[in-house]
Amino acid sequence: MIRGAPKVLLHDHLDGGLRPQTVIELAQDAGYGDLPTVQPEELGRWFRSGADRKSLELYLEGFRHTVAVMQTPMAIARVASECAQDLAADGIVYAEVRYAPELSTQQGLPLEAVMEAWLAGFEQGAQAAAAAGRPIVIRAIVTAMRQLARSVEIAELSVRYRDQGVVGFDIAGPEAGFPPSRHLDAFQLIHHANFHVTIHAGEAFGLPSIWEALQWCGAERLGHGVRIVDDITISPDGDISMGRLAQYVRDVRVPLEMCPTSNVHTGAVPSIEAHPIDLLRRLRFRVTVNTDNRLMSGVSLSDEFISLVRTFGFGLDEMQWLSTNAMKSSFLAFDERLRLINGVIKPGYERLKAEELARSPTLV
Repeated sequence: MIRGAPKVLLHDHLDGGLRPQTVIELAQDAGYGDLPTVQPEELGRWFRSGADRKSLELYLEGFRHTVAVMQTPMAIARVASECAQDLAADGIVYAEVRYAPELSTQQGLPLEAVMEAWLAGFEQGAQAAAAAGRPIVIRAIVTAMRQLARSVEIAELSVRYRDQGVVGFDIAGPEAGFPPSRHLDAFQLIHHANFHVTIHAGEAFGLPSIWEALQWCGAERLGHGVRIVDDITISPDGDISMGRLAQYVRDVRVPLEMCPTSNVHTGAVPSIEAHPIDLLRRLRFRVTVNTDNRLMSGVSLSDEFISLVRTFGFGLDEMQWLSTNAMKSSFLAFDERLRLINGVIKPGYERLKAEELARSPTLV
């Protein structure tokens, strides 16, 4: 039922979602010999065990291998096409997938060639998904690496391709020591172009990262944002009070791109049970559920929802609320958002609720 439900994904990294078999085949094509194993199942386990070390910096180490095999247009297009097909097969009807194109220039590939291969792959994958009866709308978010110095150039690139499938700009990478305010020129460029910004903030670093992302850099959404819970106090008798930053985030409906499994793996939270997503949902923050890196964390979006169902007792009503939140918070044009909400998401959940009721009718 969960896999068949219409879902929306806002935070997923292209280089964190490769199929293990694809990593192996692309490594062979590229003559890359540093993979720890060439057995698909073993490689998948290696990525998962490497990611689950309670540190964002250690979590990011596995990307050395995926990025290494994404250095040609053919490889990038294949990864993007398979991404679209895999997401559609998981019941995702709309997705925004991000990537830092500068990571694919290690062998001299121009940024424009990276973009064109990436977007062509999405188009091919969406066409294949539609032919298989699982239509998906998929868009790109262009990411700059916060520890590097090309954010203005990458911001310009994202605007240049906005009419070809790019819907926003992001910065990612290690938070500690690399605050978002280092990239103000890039964010100003984006704002002047009337374009969209989401920023990785409040994952490995705390409230100052969130405050800077919002108040200095003009973030419309927060990538993760899990540390906003540090500004929420629960007294021994259960009373809840919020600081001014948490109150602001809730009041202006800043979407939180929460990635529960990844947050556990990077050490942002100790366990799924301790994840603040349920608390924030009950407090009516604009919460969304996401995968972050499907290969590294060994998850799909359905897996994330299954975990939340088992841990917090979520049902179809909560799934619909979270999916609608995500669609409302997407960078897609307003009329297209409404079309997907009213034409796909609402009818999909109404059908599932009717099927659930038919299986377990309420006794009167």
